[in-house]
Amino acid sequence: MSLLPTTSIANIAGHVGQTVTLAGWVYNKTEKGKLVFIQLRDGSGTIQCVTFKKQVSEESFAAAQQLTQEASCRIIGSVRTDERAPGGFEIDVQEVQAVGASHDYPISPKDHGVEFLMEHRQLWVRSAKQHALLRVRAEVIAAAQEWLNSQGFVRFDSPILTATAAEGTSNLFATDYFDLGKAYLAQTGQLYVEAGMMSFGKVYCFGPTFRAEKSKTRRHLTEFWMIEPEVAFATHEDNLVLQQNFVSAIVQRVLERRGEDLKTLERETSVLERCQPPFPRISYDDALKLIEASQGEVEGATPIPWGEDFGAPHEQLIAAKFDRPVFVERYPAAIKAFYMEPDPDRPEVALCADLLAPEGYGEIIGGSQRIHDPLLLEQRIRDHGLNIDDYQWYLDLRRYGTVPHSGFGMGIERAVAWITGTRHIRETIPFPRMLYRIYP
Repeated sequence: MSLLPTTSIANIAGHVGQTVTLAGWVYNKTEKGKLVFIQLRDGSGTIQCVTFKKQVSEESFAAAQQLTQEASCRIIGSVRTDERAPGGFEIDVQEVQAVGASHDYPISPKDHGVEFLMEHRQLWVRSAKQHALLRVRAEVIAAAQEWLNSQGFVRFDSPILTATAAEGTSNLFATDYFDLGKAYLAQTGQLYVEAGMMSFGKVYCFGPTFRAEKSKTRRHLTEFWMIEPEVAFATHEDNLVLQQNFVSAIVQRVLERRGEDLKTLERETSVLERCQPPFPRISYDDALKLIEASQGEVEGATPIPWGEDFGAPHEQLIAAKFDRPVFVERYPAAIKAFYMEPDPDRPEVALCADLLAPEGYGEIIGGSQRIHDPLLLEQRIRDHGLNIDDYQWYLDLRRYGTVPHSGFGMGIERAVAWITGTRHIRETIPFPRMLYRIYP
């Protein structure tokens, strides 16, 4: 079989009337007498390849007949337009070469339970909806980094193994680190990325983070990916403007470039199209009043006393009152991390905000202005019961040229869940790690 350079299905429109080679896997196949219809996927798209017995060799027709679901093959054929075909193009097959066999593929077109599909996650990612979800995830990641790069940010990688906790040790994975005691899987890169901020001015880190919370909700993973920008000489107000521009840019790029994937996912895009600055804002205090005035609208969203954090039903209720993502700002300082700057006019609340996505997806970003006064930061570390010796390097950032600064972290999986409309976060990462899931 003489091979032409391999063409991707995504670029097939540029080859109408030409003979091309495609390499991929059999998504589906049907036979009708002297015709074999092969739905071929190559990772960039899917196309129907029509094998007519009279137009191919006996060997090629036999190879086409023997292909099974997810078998790999190469196909040579000519490209033609066909308005009836998905994507508008078909391949008239000239040659078929089987590459890798696939017998008794476990994921058939019939319905399978989620547990079965999760046990076969390595294969489930080949299905159309999972493929679309993960392609959107890749677009979100690319959009986030490229937008930050275009705004003058420098990527500044932070360690995954850390000697200290950023937000307390109660929900960290610990491991023995040679003769130096305990090390922890990072729950955030923020403390380290602040060091980069003092060097470069505008930085971000991107990588996996870990939370050892024994949570089984559809919104939690024990391992997830987070992108965390940090900006010198930036106030709380600057931080909110940066966040809304960042999120809007990501969403609009997904709409522009991954429209077909959103169609595959049957995503209603009107709410995404409205994701334009400015985003509405509501204070923690006013959110409490809103919850009290809206009793009964969302199950579980019962009034709570001042000083308690919101649960998922509360966030759902708040977000439902707005037509785009909404900031809830100035939470009680006592329920937030030690490094958050108090409001100078009201020290019992912090200059912080959570960005809540519409449609019940909850928090996708948490951010704040950071404490830049070394004495106040030291006091807050002690107030939180943390070992001050573990944070001497972090205090150095305030001792030598301290500046007001702000930053935030966006969880990739929660953002993808909202953008794609999927109801469970486990489908927004290739191999989810959850309370009762670490295989495959």
